[in-house]
Amino acid sequence: MSLRQMEYFLTVVEEASFTRAAEALHVTQPALSHQIKALERTVGGALLERMPRGVRLTPMGRAFLPHAELAVRSASQARRAARAAAGAEGGELHIAALHSIAVGALPDVFARWRAAHPRVLLRLHEYATSEALEEAVQRGTADLAVGPEPVGTAGDVVPIGEEELVLVVPFDDRLAGRTTVTLPELADRAWIRCAMEPVVHGERFLDWACGRAGYRPRTAVWTEHTSTAVRMAAAGVGVCTAPAHVVRGAVGEDCVVLTPDPAWKRALTVYARVPPTGAAEAFVDLLRAAWPSLGAAASAVREYEECETSAARAG
Repeated sequence: MSLRQMEYFLTVVEEASFTRAAEALHVTQPALSHQIKALERTVGGALLERMPRGVRLTPMGRAFLPHAELAVRSASQARRAARAAAGAEGGELHIAALHSIAVGALPDVFARWRAAHPRVLLRLHEYATSEALEEAVQRGTADLAVGPEPVGTAGDVVPIGEEELVLVVPFDDRLAGRTTVTLPELADRAWIRCAMEPVVHGERFLDWACGRAGYRPRTAVWTEHTSTAVRMAAAGVGVCTAPAHVVRGAVGEDCVVLTPDPAWKRALTVYARVPPTGAAEAFVDLLRAAWPSLGAAASAVREYEECETSAARAG
């Protein structure tokens, strides 16, 4: 079994066609079929079922797929790490992050990186939930991940600062002249909710927090992305809660930002399957230096740090 055979297998799965896979790999279709058959002989059974139109995975193929993905991606990571250790300035660095962090905090970091390392290509992988982010790192999709401290085994974990949740209202809101607000003051308001909302103690974070304040939030709109929820709130559809860096990075001065009393914060980290070296290590150093709240994570509110336990945990 060779790495090339696994790469061929993954391409056929991705393209769902031997013809398209051969074109993508720049090989002849007979050569591709020969390599797949050799792989199937090695593993002891059919991995792909040839259909009249395309192909599909067999049960054995479905079991083989995640391991092949990990092997191919790990090999790619190994090549990048070796180039970085040798001082090579070319190559790629793959960064995985929650969508909220990618849209709100990483643009400035990426700009600084490009200024210092113009020959290193950055590839950003965005995820809606912390679970998906952790799984991507374990499967070798990225060299580094930026998000809440991982629950599972993640290898090397480096604290970078904290993330603060804020409330967003339009300029003409009755609270627009305030800087802070307590949740009981918002008991009569409609909310913009987001599918990326974290879950704490088995409940979505806002349900849990408002429940502690004595009421259940009234939902006006459900959105898929945090940045959309912020835009909706800025337009006056309802109140929303979002990470502060998303509001300031994606919306700017188009809304009023209120700080909950008490504040909601959680620690953020950068982590990887193996200790970062070369370009990855340099990116970690830059991220720690650029993060605006570096070192403040120790003061995070404990209730918000507990937003790490359910399938919908997100940023």
